[in-house]
Amino acid sequence: MAWRLDPSITIRREAHFGDRVVRCFADRPAHVWDIFARSVEAWPDSDAVVAGETRLSYRALAEEVERIAAGMAALGVKSGDRVALLVGNRVEFITVTLAALRLGAIAVPLGTRLQGPEIAYILDHAGASLLVHEADLAARLPSNAEAPHLKHRVAVGGDSRGSLPFADLRGTAAAPTFVAPPEEETAVILYTSGTTGRPKGAMLSHFNIVHSALHFQYCMGLGPMDRSLLAVPASHVTGLIAIIVTAWQGGGCVIVVPEFKARDFLPLAQKERLTHTIMVPAMYNLCLLQPDFDRYDLSSWRIGGYGGAPMPQATIAALAQKLPQLQLMNAYGATETTSPTTIMPPRFTASHSDSVGLEAPCAEVIVVDAQGRELPRGESGEIWIGGPMVVRGYWNNPQATAENFTAGFWHSGDVGSIDADGFVRVFDRVKDMINRGGYKVFSVEVENVLSGHPGVLESAIVAKPCPVLGERVHAFVARKQPGLDAAELQAFCAKHLADYKVPESFTLLDEPLPRNANGKLLKRVLRDSIAG
Repeated sequence: MAWRLDPSITIRREAHFGDRVVRCFADRPAHVWDIFARSVEAWPDSDAVVAGETRLSYRALAEEVERIAAGMAALGVKSGDRVALLVGNRVEFITVTLAALRLGAIAVPLGTRLQGPEIAYILDHAGASLLVHEADLAARLPSNAEAPHLKHRVAVGGDSRGSLPFADLRGTAAAPTFVAPPEEETAVILYTSGTTGRPKGAMLSHFNIVHSALHFQYCMGLGPMDRSLLAVPASHVTGLIAIIVTAWQGGGCVIVVPEFKARDFLPLAQKERLTHTIMVPAMYNLCLLQPDFDRYDLSSWRIGGYGGAPMPQATIAALAQKLPQLQLMNAYGATETTSPTTIMPPRFTASHSDSVGLEAPCAEVIVVDAQGRELPRGESGEIWIGGPMVVRGYWNNPQATAENFTAGFWHSGDVGSIDADGFVRVFDRVKDMINRGGYKVFSVEVENVLSGHPGVLESAIVAKPCPVLGERVHAFVARKQPGLDAAELQAFCAKHLADYKVPESFTLLDEPLPRNANGKLLKRVLRDSIAG
């Protein structure tokens, strides 16, 4: 079984990135700026962005982007330069990202929950020359010595010492003549945590992003009448690609939510006539838990994408009862796959709730054993993913690229299977990762931080089951001295890690953690001890 597309859509095989041969949409935008420019031309007066009281048409958005691109060029930003954004869900995230693309620069979004050491590492590793940041996050910014490539800092939402105000970024001269980039060039670098504890910069090319936007548009039936609500972080692959760029591709509108709160989401969805969004299942559950859910008119909401965790059957049933017009569609992917790898046709959501869907039209999913040999349908192994959405590799990290990619297939680290009908299932993770409401937390990253505390002998980070978020971060810590308490360890972690990575509960031990005869840590024993 496969996705059924309009017969006019042609898919063909093409050679890309040297040694890859992948299925591609024959008719596609040339690059990401082309996606936006086409919508500006086709629907200049239609809403492009709604953010609070700000409402911009495609024409107005394009004019604002030209001014910002001119200002960035005046600061010396040129093709290939990295422009970092430590900016939350606000209109400036969209305008700066577009301005970077307009200049042929590479956008490097950073999550606003990252802490100082994480921000410093990414800015230095990416070699960012310009940073646009939230003014109230200035205390987390690195020193000049920690980010030697950084030439300019620009503050959004207020003043910040050492940073230009955002108003100064709007240039008065014309932006440089646009030069179309080759489609295989990198457009965005998104940093994703790795098992070494250091984040890796996935290089999302124009080619990757264009195909992902087309996958979402074709599979979800999105067009110029759609109004997509951005409730997940814009700096994540789902927010940036699945919501923002996909809206440009269809000529739709992005409704920006600064921070998801169910009590605010519902009235905004009603007011702006929401038609489409993608969220994690926990967000849907929180909406359903609102006592006044039924008083809101959500009849325009027709596509509800979700991912990051399974959608409970009870949630599927409750949404079907309260919003019968809403089509729920599971989507499975990753930063390295530029978002979607599989998408569930809505007619199968209820009957195949244990599946993440069918391969996206140009994607290829295989299940392999430890030797990289493809397994028969129904057997479990590691999921490898190929297709035009799979990134070339990691920025300035050839070793990680070689370890994680084989002939264009990305090793997902997930254990799963594909049944006889083509439905993909994900059972577990090869990599030791916690999924906290859609936020991915690698255990070793937290363990590395805890190892820096003088009172910690050793630690083990495991997932603690949670009915709302799916999993929470739990730490088992063997102490060097009995007086060390959980509050001190939490505070220590909070200085070095994004808040969602900080352990929320602890088991403090005055003896070493359990290991087998080979000295391997018995994490399964630890998980089982808190499962109840």
